[in-house]
Amino acid sequence: MDKVLSRRDFLNLVGAAGGSAAVFQVTTALGMTPVIEHSVTPQLAPLAGKNRKVVILGAGISGLTSAYELSKAGYQCIILEASHRPGGRNFTVRHGDFIDEIGNPQQCQFDQAPHLYMNAGAARIPHTHHKILSYCKELGVELEIFENDNRNAWVQDPKFNQGKPVRSKEYLADARGFMTELMAKSIAPEDLDKPFSELDAGLLLDFLKSYGDLSKNHLYKGSTRAGLQSGGMLMPAIKKGVYDFSELLKADFWRFRMHWAEGADQGSPLLQPVGGMDMIVKAFMKKVGHQVTTGAQVRSIMNRSESIAVEYEHEGKRKQVEADYCLNSIPTHLVTGLIHNFPTRYVEGLKAPGRGKLTKIGFQANERFWEKQSIYGGFSWTNQDIQQIWYPSHGIHKKKGIILGAYVFGNKNGQMWGELKHEDRIEKALSQGEQVHPDYRKHLSAGVTVPWHRMNHMLGCDSHWSQQARNSHFKTLQQASGRHFMIGDQISYHAAWQEGAVSSAHFAINEIDQRERVKTS
Repeated sequence: MDKVLSRRDFLNLVGAAGGSAAVFQVTTALGMTPVIEHSVTPQLAPLAGKNRKVVILGAGISGLTSAYELSKAGYQCIILEASHRPGGRNFTVRHGDFIDEIGNPQQCQFDQAPHLYMNAGAARIPHTHHKILSYCKELGVELEIFENDNRNAWVQDPKFNQGKPVRSKEYLADARGFMTELMAKSIAPEDLDKPFSELDAGLLLDFLKSYGDLSKNHLYKGSTRAGLQSGGMLMPAIKKGVYDFSELLKADFWRFRMHWAEGADQGSPLLQPVGGMDMIVKAFMKKVGHQVTTGAQVRSIMNRSESIAVEYEHEGKRKQVEADYCLNSIPTHLVTGLIHNFPTRYVEGLKAPGRGKLTKIGFQANERFWEKQSIYGGFSWTNQDIQQIWYPSHGIHKKKGIILGAYVFGNKNGQMWGELKHEDRIEKALSQGEQVHPDYRKHLSAGVTVPWHRMNHMLGCDSHWSQQARNSHFKTLQQASGRHFMIGDQISYHAAWQEGAVSSAHFAINEIDQRERVKTS
């Protein structure tokens, strides 16, 4: 019996060759892609003369969102922020800013100019994150394109091409070409049976030929997608040489980095606020900043029958606020260290998620040397510990710029960077950057390092939920314990993104709204 090539088999082949973008194109053509529903902001019932007080712990995106929406409905909000600044992990570092790393306090030495900043936490907004984009529009936060995938940036791996970097587009074009050549050779007309009756062998092979830029004989002989060796304007175009497929496989780039920009949150277009990610924080603060007390460290949270009491320390004095509800965005692992009367099951949930150890290292470049290499935005990949080098999407053709010299998102790697002294982090980032840009060091100065698992009042980046922990504890934390609600991206399925923080805030304030509607009815 002839083997039948099912839709699943075919999509697996397409995914292996071209990643999720190619699969999305094919599933859309076959009518298999669902329509995405856009979300809306909460519609809370006005309090209509009732007095309701909400104490919000943390002035990050979830806390500010909560205060903004609740205030519009007539709630009195008090926001207690332990840090010296609002924003949480929405943190844009500029000239003179204080970086509150435990044991390694820093003051940013970037020059003072509007375009010289580093987004040390949140740095990009996917076009699918409708909630945070809606607030940008509502609050007047101007946005611009964030270049996430630059095919002219570099790929560097010690195991590939003798450690010499190559343009991303060269690797991608050759890998895609060889993969589709293999697919074209493996497909016979008799394999295309009933499940694919709408496509015949000729159309499928034409698709592969187009996608992989194959020759008439379905062979890969190079592609102009990899760039040109010469010509193309006044002289005939001459293609670059082709890397052997076995050589391409030596690099780890194909394991996930090759398809990075095709992920649900990484696909173009992405956006960023003009002037830094904290423009979102500043816009919220214009609305609710009068409700924020910085330097207020919470000491206890106690549920009572008709209220909830929060004790905190501010300017050396112990104070207490009593409210109808408490929304808490403090990292869960820090909440367990407070005095509280939460039930055992709830405390077990607070302990369940781990914390990420993401680290960023930034430098001021006194010359935008990457633009001389025709790199405008995006980032280069390396298999070294720094993992990525980011080039700013803004300030193009200005004299100076801020380059992200390391973006470390693996916990083991992040732990290693955190254990280094600040000076050693800087040196390590510079020496590894020289493997991508040989003249790297001479252009850079004023380095800053931000290991989030060492940042005061944070001690971690995104929450890491195992599937077992989610199954056992997520619902418990998502629901209130008495009058206490946990919020933040940590209480979402979208950890590390502002969209997750906003979504969790919406969930909690909708729950409060429902309680108040029941009391009124």
